[in-house]
Amino acid sequence: MISPKFLEELRKDYQANESERRQIISASNNILFEAKKTIFALQRQDFKTAVTKIAANEENLKNLAKRFGQERLNKEGAYKAAAEEYLEGKTFFLVIKGKKIEATPGLQLDYEAYLGGICDLIGELVRYATNQAANGKFTAVAKIKQGAEDIMAQLIDFDMTGYLRTKYDQARGHLRKLEQMAYEIKLRGKK
Repeated sequence: MISPKFLEELRKDYQANESERRQIISASNNILFEAKKTIFALQRQDFKTAVTKIAANEENLKNLAKRFGQERLNKEGAYKAAAEEYLEGKTFFLVIKGKKIEATPGLQLDYEAYLGGICDLIGELVRYATNQAANGKFTAVAKIKQGAEDIMAQLIDFDMTGYLRTKYDQARGHLRKLEQMAYEIKLRGKK
Protein backbone atom coordinates (compact mmCIF):
# COMPACT_ATOMS: atom_id res chain seq x y z
CA MET A 1 0.00 0.00 0.00
CA ILE A 2 2.48 2.69 1.15
CA SER A 3 6.14 2.47 0.35
CA PRO A 4 8.21 1.99 3.55
CA LYS A 5 10.94 4.19 2.05
CA PHE A 6 8.43 6.96 1.38
CA LEU A 7 7.05 6.68 4.93
CA GLU A 8 10.57 6.92 6.34
CA GLU A 9 11.20 10.11 4.34
CA LEU A 10 7.94 11.57 5.64
CA ARG A 11 8.89 10.63 9.21
CA LYS A 12 12.29 12.33 8.89
CA ASP A 13 10.73 15.48 7.41
CA TYR A 14 8.06 15.55 10.07
CA GLN A 15 10.54 15.06 12.92
CA ALA A 16 12.88 17.74 11.54
CA ASN A 17 9.96 20.15 11.23
CA GLU A 18 8.75 19.41 14.77
CA SER A 19 12.26 19.91 16.15
CA GLU A 20 12.50 23.29 14.42
CA ARG A 21 9.03 24.18 15.57
CA ARG A 22 9.85 23.49 19.23
CA GLN A 23 13.05 25.56 18.97
CA ILE A 24 11.19 28.45 17.33
CA ILE A 25 8.42 28.36 19.93
CA SER A 26 10.90 28.32 22.80
CA ALA A 27 12.94 31.22 21.42
CA SER A 28 9.77 33.14 20.50
CA ASN A 29 8.36 32.74 24.01
CA ASN A 30 11.56 34.29 25.40
CA ILE A 31 11.28 37.21 22.98
CA LEU A 32 7.62 37.71 23.87
CA PHE A 33 8.40 37.68 27.60
CA GLU A 34 11.22 40.21 27.17
CA ALA A 35 8.98 42.41 24.99
CA LYS A 36 6.41 42.47 27.78
CA LYS A 37 9.16 43.50 30.19
CA THR A 38 10.11 46.27 27.72
CA ILE A 39 6.58 47.63 27.78
CA PHE A 40 6.43 47.42 31.56
CA ALA A 41 9.74 49.31 31.81
CA LEU A 42 8.42 51.99 29.47
CA GLN A 43 5.27 52.40 31.54
CA ARG A 44 7.55 53.07 34.53
CA GLN A 45 9.71 55.37 32.36
CA ASP A 46 12.71 53.09 32.88
CA PHE A 47 14.17 53.89 29.47
CA LYS A 48 17.58 52.34 30.15
CA THR A 49 16.05 48.90 30.73
CA ALA A 50 13.71 49.32 27.77
CA VAL A 51 16.53 50.23 25.36
CA THR A 52 18.57 47.24 26.51
CA LYS A 53 15.63 44.85 26.07
CA ILE A 54 14.69 46.25 22.66
CA ALA A 55 18.27 45.79 21.42
CA ALA A 56 18.42 42.24 22.83
CA ASN A 57 15.13 41.32 21.19
CA GLU A 58 16.28 42.73 17.84
CA GLU A 59 19.39 40.59 18.07
CA ASN A 60 17.34 37.52 19.02
CA LEU A 61 14.95 38.09 16.10
CA LYS A 62 17.89 38.44 13.70
CA ASN A 63 19.45 35.24 15.04
CA LEU A 64 16.20 33.34 14.58
CA ALA A 65 15.97 34.56 10.98
CA LYS A 66 19.55 33.39 10.33
CA ARG A 67 18.89 29.97 11.87
CA PHE A 68 15.53 29.17 10.30
CA GLY A 69 14.85 31.70 7.55
CA GLN A 70 12.11 34.29 7.60
CA GLU A 71 9.71 32.21 5.51
CA ARG A 72 9.89 29.32 7.99
CA LEU A 73 9.46 31.65 10.97
CA ASN A 74 6.36 33.29 9.52
CA LYS A 75 4.59 29.91 9.60
CA GLU A 76 4.73 29.75 13.40
CA GLY A 77 2.11 31.51 15.49
CA ALA A 78 4.44 31.84 18.48
CA TYR A 79 6.98 33.70 16.35
CA LYS A 80 4.32 35.99 14.90
CA ALA A 81 3.07 36.81 18.40
CA ALA A 82 6.61 37.54 19.59
CA ALA A 83 7.37 39.79 16.61
CA GLU A 84 4.14 41.70 17.15
CA GLU A 85 4.84 42.16 20.87
CA TYR A 86 8.39 43.30 20.12
CA LEU A 87 6.97 45.88 17.69
CA GLU A 88 4.41 47.02 20.23
CA GLY A 89 7.24 47.77 22.65
CA LYS A 90 9.48 49.32 20.01
CA THR A 91 6.76 51.59 18.62
CA PHE A 92 5.71 52.55 22.15
CA PHE A 93 9.29 53.59 22.85
CA LEU A 94 9.48 55.59 19.62
CA VAL A 95 6.22 57.43 20.33
CA ILE A 96 7.23 58.27 23.91
CA LYS A 97 10.54 59.62 22.63
CA GLY A 98 8.85 61.63 19.88
CA LYS A 99 10.45 59.66 17.05
CA LYS A 100 8.94 58.38 13.82
CA ILE A 101 7.75 54.83 13.54
CA GLU A 102 9.67 53.17 10.73
CA ALA A 103 10.78 49.70 9.71
CA THR A 104 13.46 48.28 11.98
CA PRO A 105 16.72 47.98 10.02
CA GLY A 106 18.01 44.44 9.72
CA LEU A 107 14.66 42.79 10.50
CA GLN A 108 12.33 41.42 7.83
CA LEU A 109 9.09 41.53 9.76
CA ASP A 110 5.87 41.35 7.77
CA TYR A 111 3.07 43.89 7.55
CA GLU A 112 0.87 41.89 9.94
CA ALA A 113 3.43 42.17 12.72
CA TYR A 114 3.86 45.90 12.18
CA LEU A 115 0.15 46.67 11.90
CA GLY A 116 -0.74 44.45 14.87
CA GLY A 117 2.00 46.02 16.99
CA ILE A 118 0.96 49.54 16.02
CA CYS A 119 -2.70 48.81 16.83
CA ASP A 120 -1.69 47.38 20.23
CA LEU A 121 0.43 50.49 20.82
CA ILE A 122 -2.75 52.54 21.24
CA GLY A 123 -3.71 50.45 24.29
CA GLU A 124 -0.31 51.10 25.84
CA LEU A 125 -0.76 54.80 25.18
CA VAL A 126 -3.99 54.70 27.22
CA ARG A 127 -2.11 53.19 30.16
CA TYR A 128 0.72 55.68 29.73
CA ALA A 129 -1.72 58.61 29.60
CA THR A 130 -3.46 57.31 32.72
CA ASN A 131 -0.12 57.21 34.54
CA GLN A 132 0.70 60.73 33.32
CA ALA A 133 -2.68 62.03 34.53
CA ALA A 134 -2.20 60.33 37.89
CA ASN A 135 1.11 62.20 38.20
CA GLY A 136 -0.58 65.52 37.40
CA LYS A 137 0.94 65.78 33.91
CA PHE A 138 -2.30 66.71 32.19
CA THR A 139 -0.76 68.36 29.13
CA ALA A 140 0.99 65.07 28.38
CA VAL A 141 -2.43 63.39 28.07
CA ALA A 142 -3.44 65.82 25.30
CA LYS A 143 -0.19 65.11 23.43
CA ILE A 144 -0.65 61.37 23.78
CA LYS A 145 -4.24 61.61 22.55
CA GLN A 146 -3.14 63.67 19.55
CA GLY A 147 -0.45 61.12 18.69
CA ALA A 148 -2.93 58.26 18.93
CA GLU A 149 -5.40 60.17 16.74
CA ASP A 150 -2.70 60.75 14.13
CA ILE A 151 -1.81 57.06 14.06
CA MET A 152 -5.45 55.97 13.82
CA ALA A 153 -6.13 58.48 11.03
CA GLN A 154 -3.42 56.79 8.99
CA LEU A 155 -4.51 53.25 9.83
CA ILE A 156 -8.09 53.84 8.64
CA ASP A 157 -6.88 53.81 5.03
CA PHE A 158 -5.85 50.15 5.34
CA ASP A 159 -9.44 48.86 5.55
CA MET A 160 -8.17 45.90 7.56
CA THR A 161 -9.92 42.54 7.64
CA GLY A 162 -9.74 39.39 9.76
CA TYR A 163 -7.32 39.35 12.66
CA LEU A 164 -6.03 42.83 11.90
CA ARG A 165 -9.57 44.22 11.83
CA THR A 166 -10.05 42.97 15.37
CA LYS A 167 -6.81 44.69 16.39
CA TYR A 168 -7.88 47.89 14.64
CA ASP A 169 -11.29 47.86 16.35
CA GLN A 170 -9.61 47.39 19.73
CA ALA A 171 -7.33 50.34 18.95
CA ARG A 172 -10.39 52.47 18.10
CA GLY A 173 -11.86 51.57 21.48
CA HIS A 174 -8.63 52.59 23.18
CA LEU A 175 -8.65 55.88 21.31
CA ARG A 176 -12.14 56.56 22.66
CA LYS A 177 -10.76 56.06 26.18
CA LEU A 178 -8.05 58.62 25.49
CA GLU A 179 -10.63 61.05 24.11
CA GLN A 180 -12.78 60.58 27.20
CA MET A 181 -9.81 61.09 29.50
CA ALA A 182 -8.79 64.30 27.69
CA TYR A 183 -12.39 65.52 27.79
CA GLU A 184 -12.68 64.95 31.54
CA ILE A 185 -9.37 66.72 32.16
CA LYS A 186 -10.57 69.67 30.12
CA LEU A 187 -13.89 69.78 31.99
CA ARG A 188 -12.06 69.95 35.31
CA GLY A 189 -9.90 72.77 34.01
CA LYS A 190 -6.63 70.86 34.57
CA LYS A 191 -3.54 71.68 32.54
